[in-house]
Amino acid sequence: MRTITSSSLLLLSSLLVASEAPPDYRFTVETLLEGMPQPMELEVAPDGRIFFNEYGGTLRIYDPKTKLTVEAGHIEVWNGQENGFLGFALDPDFAKNNWIFCLHSPKDFDGQHLTRFTMVGDKLDMSSAKLVLAFEEQRKDCCHHAGSVEFGPGGMLFISTGDNTHPHGDSGGYAPIDERAERYPWDAQKSAANTNALTGKILRIKPKPDGTYEIPAGNLFPPGTAKTRPEIYAMGCRNPWRMSVDQQTGIVYWGDVGPDAGDDGPRGSRGYDEINQAKQAGNFGWPYFIGNNFAYADYDYTTKQVGALFDPQKPINEGPNNTGLNTLPPAQPAMIWWPYRKPKEFPEMGEGGRTACAGPVFHFRPEFEKTGGFPKEFDRCLLFWDWQRPTIRWARMDSQQNFQRIEPFTGAVVTGNSADQIEKLKPAIADGATLLQRPVDAVFGADGALYMLDYGETWGANHDAKLVKISYLRGNLPPVVKVAAEPSSGREPLTVKISGAGSKDHEGDTLSYAWKLFPAGGTTGKAVAKTTDATITIAEPGNYRVELTVTDAKGASRSASVPVLVGNSAPIVAFNAPQDGDFFTPGKPVAYAVTVNDQEDGRSADKAGEFAARTLVSSSTLSADGKGPAVDPGFTLMKSSDCFNCHAVDFKIIGPSFLDIANKYRGQPGALDASVGRVRAGSSKVWGEIPMLPHPQHSVDEVNIMLRWVFALEKGKGGPALTRGLSGELTAPKDDKVGLFVLEATYADAGRAPAGSLSGKASVTLRSRRLDAEHADVQGPKRMGNVIGSIDHGHHVRFAGINLADVGGFTARAGSGNVGGKVEFRVGSPTGDLIATIEVPNTGGWDKYIEPSVKLDAARSERADVYAVFVNPGKGGLMNLDWVRFEPK
Repeated sequence: MRTITSSSLLLLSSLLVASEAPPDYRFTVETLLEGMPQPMELEVAPDGRIFFNEYGGTLRIYDPKTKLTVEAGHIEVWNGQENGFLGFALDPDFAKNNWIFCLHSPKDFDGQHLTRFTMVGDKLDMSSAKLVLAFEEQRKDCCHHAGSVEFGPGGMLFISTGDNTHPHGDSGGYAPIDERAERYPWDAQKSAANTNALTGKILRIKPKPDGTYEIPAGNLFPPGTAKTRPEIYAMGCRNPWRMSVDQQTGIVYWGDVGPDAGDDGPRGSRGYDEINQAKQAGNFGWPYFIGNNFAYADYDYTTKQVGALFDPQKPINEGPNNTGLNTLPPAQPAMIWWPYRKPKEFPEMGEGGRTACAGPVFHFRPEFEKTGGFPKEFDRCLLFWDWQRPTIRWARMDSQQNFQRIEPFTGAVVTGNSADQIEKLKPAIADGATLLQRPVDAVFGADGALYMLDYGETWGANHDAKLVKISYLRGNLPPVVKVAAEPSSGREPLTVKISGAGSKDHEGDTLSYAWKLFPAGGTTGKAVAKTTDATITIAEPGNYRVELTVTDAKGASRSASVPVLVGNSAPIVAFNAPQDGDFFTPGKPVAYAVTVNDQEDGRSADKAGEFAARTLVSSSTLSADGKGPAVDPGFTLMKSSDCFNCHAVDFKIIGPSFLDIANKYRGQPGALDASVGRVRAGSSKVWGEIPMLPHPQHSVDEVNIMLRWVFALEKGKGGPALTRGLSGELTAPKDDKVGLFVLEATYADAGRAPAGSLSGKASVTLRSRRLDAEHADVQGPKRMGNVIGSIDHGHHVRFAGINLADVGGFTARAGSGNVGGKVEFRVGSPTGDLIATIEVPNTGGWDKYIEPSVKLDAARSERADVYAVFVNPGKGGLMNLDWVRFEPK
């Protein structure tokens, strides 16, 4: 007889839960907006507009109807020590009163202001400001300000505040309770454990129409209690950065970012991040407790003596910086907690960095079946995530809102923000999953869909920040259509291989295929094939599109198309100079020379003037790892068309400048839609007598994207760095942090009627002379953030494709707390010709760097790989290497 153990039952239960999870393919992720600098919080207004704030002080509004974003206003803030525009909330009666509550860091006040503004349309009325609440913070040193602002049921407004305490220094990642007179910023007893301070708390107030507020019943300390603040709902918080309020129950959830200690020690617990739940007011322990009420010890920072562990049932705050009660309410444990390592209690959280965030609680409504809202399976679940690790999870609750278990979010979304993480996720991304790097805030809209902000790759401003909408599709789903045509252009008659390989049906239905050939802009197509793959021949020149319609067994269908241009061949563009991998010098001009060959137009060598007018050269910058500011998709589309043949950004050529167009139509209702129609159909006498040719080869969506870029241009706010001609100069950026400078040449040919114009392009990537060691090909050493270390004798790094004709020597930034050694520079291999040697002695510490230089032993002229080889026979732990600079001759 087989016995079923409790662990077997637990496993069976988890398997049942997993099998009942909604299938990933029913979740659809739509990117609404990209490129916002440091987005913080978002709210969906009753009319569907999406408000979000940026750390630097700007409030923006995205309108899903027009797909346009406007700057609603800018609040002047102090951005030092993690201060800024921290958070905001729309009033529950926003549809009538247009009130918005903003938490921000004034420049003229050491602390935070909660200010109520009135929105007038899409604009923040700065004259309407009413200061609702102000609380002081120290600005002698950093950090922790939290900053979530959320309304709950009954008009209750919740504000999360940080402990305003430096996380490092002598605390060693344990409790920061430094009571020495000059160490006030390092003592969280002044804030989180202080009943008379508003820092390190969750506050709860009820705003009144006149801009003041009431203290609701049920807060931690009744009004009039000595040495307390009645606004406090929860105390003992470290950095409750992301908070949410259950809109049905009023229960408050927050992610509290914990301290850094990696292991338990004499001074107490290792660090944990937390997800906390407050069904009622309470003390959540910091800085005396963490996680499941794991205790810290009292500690004398002067004598280095470790005292007794604090008692969670009766915590005592006897710190000299405490202005509140000495005896505190009993400490409440976290609901979920995790350290840097994989936690035994919650293994689903994995391991890695930590920044806990609490998101919204989902409550299912039947109408979501028709609006793309999330499914009933997630009713009453709390969405939470780790911004740093990163991971997104559900916390399953029972009918009494008691935590049951952690469950996966959906495989339609994958999370990662490091190169290694993203590399592992590539198969899932290729299969259709959407990558989110640092989820920063999320709300469920009135439609039941999830709206989420992704902060992007790093801690700073990121080009890849985005706003996404995640919906759930029900019923029989139409097939997924993949379509390809090769070649997509050429002289007539053109034989084209068309393929629908990769098309699929999520429910596994048998699929049927129908191919049609349409003239560009036409609505009636000719059937050309009924198989997955086929070969067709197009005899007559012109602009066409090949459309594939895939239909499943239940009759659901979806179509996709690709353009095919017959009668014209794409031009071939090449850079003669500079060459890929050459160096640039910050702030100095880079000369370029381009050649173009086109079957119809001829050769640039024979028609230099004509070809120069149709050649556009632009520049962009990237960081050393190849990442950088996103190029606006509208600008990209325009470079591939013939737009810049007749228009420039800031001066008239044949047609008006793009700045003039933007100035004329900015703010005009309907101007964008009307302009889209004119671009596609052509127009005359709008800007003069010269007509604009039609552009039927571009879809309505493509022209819309192009014109949004044009309409957003403003004088003095910069534009693309570009020039026209087969030769010329573009100036490299002055910023020495730029690692790569990219030149791109685009030639739009004249077309061959009735076939339209085609573009060809080429690019070269130039490198900074200072190359970071961690981005080289590292053989042996370990990458340690911005440097490489653990370097032993014989280890080496390779710098590929160096133009030695432009190198006169080397400078290296290196440091050693050990024996040091030599860095030999060799050509072609680790044992190739030795061309220079640098000595790196013990510099007095691993964080103490020197920058020795050396000239080449002899001039070289080839382009080759250069190896930096580390030498000190028989020795290990030689040095850390930050970068190598390839000096000019």
